[in-house]
Amino acid sequence: MEVSMSRKDILFLALSITLVMFVAGVSGYKYWTLFQAHTETKAELLSVKNEYSATVQQLHSTIAELGERLATTTIERNTLEEALRGEQVRINAVQMQLDMVTGTIGTLAKLNSTDKELLQKYSRVYFLNEHFEPKSLSLIPVDYVFQPEKDKMILGSVLSFLFDMLRDANADGINLRVLSAYRSFGEQSSLKSAYKITYGAGMSNKFSADQGYSEHQLGTTVDFTTEELGDNYDNFEQDKAYLWLTEHACQYGFVLSYPKDNAYYVFEPWHWRFVGLNLAHRLETAGQYFYDMEQRDIDQYLVSLFDN
Repeated sequence: MEVSMSRKDILFLALSITLVMFVAGVSGYKYWTLFQAHTETKAELLSVKNEYSATVQQLHSTIAELGERLATTTIERNTLEEALRGEQVRINAVQMQLDMVTGTIGTLAKLNSTDKELLQKYSRVYFLNEHFEPKSLSLIPVDYVFQPEKDKMILGSVLSFLFDMLRDANADGINLRVLSAYRSFGEQSSLKSAYKITYGAGMSNKFSADQGYSEHQLGTTVDFTTEELGDNYDNFEQDKAYLWLTEHACQYGFVLSYPKDNAYYVFEPWHWRFVGLNLAHRLETAGQYFYDMEQRDIDQYLVSLFDN
């Protein structure tokens, strides 16, 4: 049996075949385009991978090189640090020696500038000759002097200590005044002669030193009184000024020279001698008096006599 196709069917079939071929062609083109893009992308990725691998290899090489350099630098640094520590030790040793030499020089300078007599035991022990005078004397302010019309002098280096003590005593309500201070060899001789005439040689020897044996010639010793007592020594022990001195004088470097039952003179609560803060503190702490100590022990405090 023959099948006859109409013209319409033939036309439809041709269109269908053409459409199929077109779709196939478009799909093939898209596939080819995608394939080409994939191939190019793959090539680019491979290139990037190769570059990355090269970079990583180079970084590993650089890290290894830096590690070697760091190890070398660490050794050098440790060597330098060790050398530095050794040099610092040497510098410290030299500095210690320099400080010792400087301190020794300073100590010697202080000793050379300080009269060795200032801490000697002169009460019937050592003799201070007639030519001795303190290196520099200063006037005691008249506000703190009994009978201000008469100048009272003291060693210049002691004045600030004395002034501080008088000022603080007055601030505490103690009208402390200086009745007597520096006396020269000649003045002590005249005073002792007057006492001998008035009291006799035997009695005057109990409370007054001969010339050359008086602490007053040193310029570091003062006799105190108050506005109320004046030159009446007899009642000084009972006065609140004496109590204040026993409690505070050592804070200013002053000590009582002749306590009760001393081996030199009668008890003189008004007579105080400057021996420096360090020695005064030592005596106060030990419960000793100046003349209780050996001279060689006292001499150790000469270098710090005027230290604050």
